[in-house]
Amino acid sequence: MTRFTRWAALTAAAALLTAGCTGGGSSGDDGRSGGTAPDWGRCKASGDTPAPGGDWQCATLRVPLDWSKPDGSTIGLALIRAKATGDDRLGSLLFNFGGPGGSGVSMMPSYAASVSELRERYDLVSWDPRGVAASEGVRCRDDKDIQAAESSVDGTPDTPAEERTFLEDAAGFGKGCQKAAGKLMAHVSTTDTARDMDRIRQVLGDDRLNYFGISYGTELGGVYAHLFPKKVGRMTLDAVVDPSADTFGHAKNQTRGFQTALDNYLKSTGRDPEQGSREIAGLLDRIDSEPLPTSSPGRELTQTLALTGIVLPLYSKSSWPVLTSALEAAEEGDGSELLALADGYNERDDSGGYGTTTHSQRVISCLDDKQRPTLEETKRLLPEFEEISPVFGSFLGWDTAGWCHDWPVPGQYDTPEVSAPGAQPVLVVGNTGDPATPYEGARRMADELGEGVGVVLTWKGEGHGAYGSGSDCVDSTVNAYLLDGTVPEDGKVCS
Repeated sequence: MTRFTRWAALTAAAALLTAGCTGGGSSGDDGRSGGTAPDWGRCKASGDTPAPGGDWQCATLRVPLDWSKPDGSTIGLALIRAKATGDDRLGSLLFNFGGPGGSGVSMMPSYAASVSELRERYDLVSWDPRGVAASEGVRCRDDKDIQAAESSVDGTPDTPAEERTFLEDAAGFGKGCQKAAGKLMAHVSTTDTARDMDRIRQVLGDDRLNYFGISYGTELGGVYAHLFPKKVGRMTLDAVVDPSADTFGHAKNQTRGFQTALDNYLKSTGRDPEQGSREIAGLLDRIDSEPLPTSSPGRELTQTLALTGIVLPLYSKSSWPVLTSALEAAEEGDGSELLALADGYNERDDSGGYGTTTHSQRVISCLDDKQRPTLEETKRLLPEFEEISPVFGSFLGWDTAGWCHDWPVPGQYDTPEVSAPGAQPVLVVGNTGDPATPYEGARRMADELGEGVGVVLTWKGEGHGAYGSGSDCVDSTVNAYLLDGTVPEDGKVCS
């Protein structure tokens, strides 16, 4: 089961990079209020992946496991940074690339080229949030069981037996997470991580937090702004999660977003979007009845894997030709290309090993979200989802019932609180063609941040996120804000 929200899907290959951190930091920071700077050292290689270049430094920062008990047990957060290249340094710029569950330690070096202008005046900094990768990362299921579930669990169950398997698998995943995470399971919320961010700000020596949040990182930024409005520096939120949406609202938003992206893709090929969507839905129905053979030994393309394969190239317009090729091959009875795309999204390597982004994503999001839709509630709403999209509706509708089913710990809120009265202006960037975080979320985030705080910049483009996606207007506006403090007019539009 996969929820289509993580920024890492845009750069699946880069997301598989891992940069090991030094063991420094525990001797220099006791995890208590205030803290001191961690010990930075050269980043280490991880597995078969070499360490990033010598410009990069890594460290481990100790923070409280439970922020309500600041003198209690601590956990380690893996950090990475590259110092500013110019002389006129502004401070640090902290990045979160989304998820939840994305590794900033692995993503930051590969993303640095996209923000070279910002690096002239900022130290580029990121980290693995608690419960992610090198920061007490959680693995809920082994590789063998993940692959078994891919072939045996139908993400859009059609019979009572398939429904039971669907829910039993969801409950089993949660039990695996609880066994792996232990006490950490109740302390990986977005609120916990926002408090970690303020500790990171302190040990970096910055009076205010300068921050760039992407996808889920926008929700994290909003929560930080609510908790620490007077500590907000220059904050940019790109590919914005709608903070006013509940579980069903998020699922419907994504259903609309992916359908819009699919419509735009189909138009680009000269096809009628309505007819093309019906044809793709028909293909998925046939695969549901009879999975397609692939060139991967012992593996077939199931309906859920096929849908995942369709989703990945919708995150970036440059990948649309890849989608065309994969769909044509599937229509001819070969599921290999869609399976390869699904494997990229699911972080499956050639040896059959899977990444843990989805594990961390689920542990974090199910602790955040207190809603636990029942099977009956979901089934009543399925027609609404299918009306929005014949391709994505059923899957994203069913996901609401399975994602946090029988979760071992209760969730914390229906929707996150992001109001930030008194904060400096926050630049909120929305893309009208964004499939995973539809454009409407940007305006809602700005409204929730409050009058005089949220400032919306709109890009009429395609793909997940706007900055670095080919718009000089977007890039120059964001750079002027982060480098010079120039706040654009609220509602500025980049075509």
